[in-house]
Amino acid sequence: MGCTRSFALGITLIMIGGLCGCGTLNDYQTKDTLKLANLKQPVEVVRDEKGMAYIRAENLDDALTAQGFVTAQDRLFQMEMIRMAVQGRISELMGEKARPFDIRMRTLGFYRNAQKHARLLNAETRQYFENYIRGVNAYIDTRPKTRPLELKLAGIQPKPWSVPDVLSIIYYMSWGSSANLETEIIAQMLLEKIGPDRVHEVLPLNINPDDVPDDASTAETIEVPGKGQAKILFTRAGAVFNDPYRLNIGSNNWAVGAPLSAGGKPIVANDPHLEATMLPGPWYPCGLITPTFRAVGVNIPGIPGFVVFRSDRIAVGITNAYGDTQDLFLETPDPDNPDRYMEGDKSLPFEIIEETITIKDKKAPDGIRKEPIKISLTRRGPVVSKVLPGLVTDKIVTLRWSPFETMEPQMGLKKMLMARSVADVRKALADTNLLMLNFVFADTDGNIGWQVSGKLPIRSQKDGTFPQMVKDGSDNWIGWIPYDDMPQSYNPKRGWVGTCNHKTVGKDYPYYYSSHQASSYRYRRLKQLMDHPAKKTAVDFWEFQRDTLNLMAEAIAPVMAEALSVHKETRAMGQILSEWDFHDDENQAAPTIFQAVYRHFALLVFIDELGEELADTMLNNWYFWQERLQRMVLENDSPWFDDQRTTDVTETRDDLLYRAALNATKDLSGQMGSKPEKWLWGKIHHIEYLNPIRRKGIGKGVLGGGSHPVGGSGETLRRNFYAFKQPFDVIVSDSLRMVADLGDPEKVLAVLPGGVSGRTFHPHAKDQVDRFIEGEKVYWWFSDAAIRDHAETTLLLKP
Repeated sequence: MGCTRSFALGITLIMIGGLCGCGTLNDYQTKDTLKLANLKQPVEVVRDEKGMAYIRAENLDDALTAQGFVTAQDRLFQMEMIRMAVQGRISELMGEKARPFDIRMRTLGFYRNAQKHARLLNAETRQYFENYIRGVNAYIDTRPKTRPLELKLAGIQPKPWSVPDVLSIIYYMSWGSSANLETEIIAQMLLEKIGPDRVHEVLPLNINPDDVPDDASTAETIEVPGKGQAKILFTRAGAVFNDPYRLNIGSNNWAVGAPLSAGGKPIVANDPHLEATMLPGPWYPCGLITPTFRAVGVNIPGIPGFVVFRSDRIAVGITNAYGDTQDLFLETPDPDNPDRYMEGDKSLPFEIIEETITIKDKKAPDGIRKEPIKISLTRRGPVVSKVLPGLVTDKIVTLRWSPFETMEPQMGLKKMLMARSVADVRKALADTNLLMLNFVFADTDGNIGWQVSGKLPIRSQKDGTFPQMVKDGSDNWIGWIPYDDMPQSYNPKRGWVGTCNHKTVGKDYPYYYSSHQASSYRYRRLKQLMDHPAKKTAVDFWEFQRDTLNLMAEAIAPVMAEALSVHKETRAMGQILSEWDFHDDENQAAPTIFQAVYRHFALLVFIDELGEELADTMLNNWYFWQERLQRMVLENDSPWFDDQRTTDVTETRDDLLYRAALNATKDLSGQMGSKPEKWLWGKIHHIEYLNPIRRKGIGKGVLGGGSHPVGGSGETLRRNFYAFKQPFDVIVSDSLRMVADLGDPEKVLAVLPGGVSGRTFHPHAKDQVDRFIEGEKVYWWFSDAAIRDHAETTLLLKP
């Protein structure tokens, strides 16, 4: 009770201070001179009107140390929360309710494997991390009076950072870019529910729009297990699988070569899609400048350098490649010894790892209790049966993940940062095994490229959509896809490269790549825009990132409009849809009608045969079903349209659309009145930016960034998607918009949905929110003159 009262009192004091204009209540030094140990030479830190730091050093080592220092100034609370989450220590702050999360993190073993990997690093890679860490630790050690108030309110005493801390965050970021875990769980649930003879009817369709023809006929055929696997593995469908701190990475990126650029140099655009509603946002921006190198960009706080950036020679953007790096295995316990498992006739002992979780508990002495846990592993990986949310089973299920098996002494992060050409970037990515990302990049010589990073296993069964049953001691991962065979493109004839998390491998690709890929709508729209013959500018790309044309709606809404126009009760809805231009704009009613009706329609199609729980679980994974259901709608002959709960009638597609419209009308009328023309998308489709120390209750609005009506959807380039089970508030959106024109020596177009600082009431904690929502142009400054002209403060760091 005392801790709760202290926290509430702290929040009240912060609110009073902020409302009185006392931004210095939670500030740090940005002027004059400050001593920083471990520097070789003085470093200058200039901050612009956004509070963004531009670090000028005489060498890269000092620049990285200063980057660690300024990142800690702005984001130490965020860094500590990420570190504690990855290490499975959130129970220290939140008590019993965080216990399952902590057990999950420790079982998956990000920090445990980061410790192992740290011991393997070569001297150059270790030094790259340690330079940054020295800056972080210098701030923690020497500036206790200017630590973020959020740390004090949460009761966090930051300890020195280490190389495993940084590596564990990289592994966690990699986990967010991995696939097919959810797909495997859902596919197995479907297999158990409807059997191997029918499950193919609802498995994902993954379409590469660059294939010819670019339709479902080119989708990969997923290999369905036989009846031997159609036994009860998962006893019931579970909840959403996402963790609250997971760095889910979606995104769009593209680059245009010199011939199609109005300025004669390549342009790179990137808008990573993350859960970006928590202020100040997931990315930390800054500039690094030395006598031989210059770059501006972003990275996750706690990781040195940049993953999205523009330097004096190159520009780089990322999206999730969704390569399948995850497999679930059904293990067989030894019937004679529960401490062992079977591989055929051979009995093997579980490897046991013992750890202790510290849990905040007001009933315990000293307010905490210690709980020992045991983590069991087989040769494939940890037992996750009762650990992963949504995985409810009485079987022994293990998880295998390729990054834990592909550790190398070197990592390509420094090489990529220092790359001088497209060829250099490609060489750097050959050493970037941990991240399954689409890197799009360009250089000032006019070259452009796209390369998938990471290592994908070659599976003996040639598919990874379903969990595997362990039958003997053989290894179904029989090798790794060679780097030269990973998806890639360099200086293509069409003059541009781009990815939108879609299936990028062609129908003739010789390896299984993934069965979890984004629906093709965003990439199809990008193709339309990029294939227009006019030369492109950075401003064009800035507008492309906010494009709201919904190509799924363009295909399906005419069918929906026709079905609704037949009935008096839904005729007005049908008329609005028939007049729609298919743009998901906040001032239109048609997007609301389409999304609401189609959501109810999807439920009606599947709920009768799958049951409510499994239907909800499948539908909450948009990529699993969107292309499949569209194919059903357009072909109009699917047996899934018939409601199995009615015996005296055979329902059609249009019957279900009509029913769905009636259900949607009940929902929308209760919120916005009875007139469909008043159901504007912006009235119901919002994004709310929250402060991490006050996510709900009194003060949420004051400390947060407000709730904003937004256009776009999950199917548009302007990505603002909601959870299927919780319409229509946005949970994932673009977390950064960047357009880097290599022909512009002065600046880079870039805006965050929050701000630079992670400190409550700091003037740069949420000052970019409105500009982000409105599409206002914001810049990272690049040239010396531009940085000087926009300098607000200068801090000199001395050895």
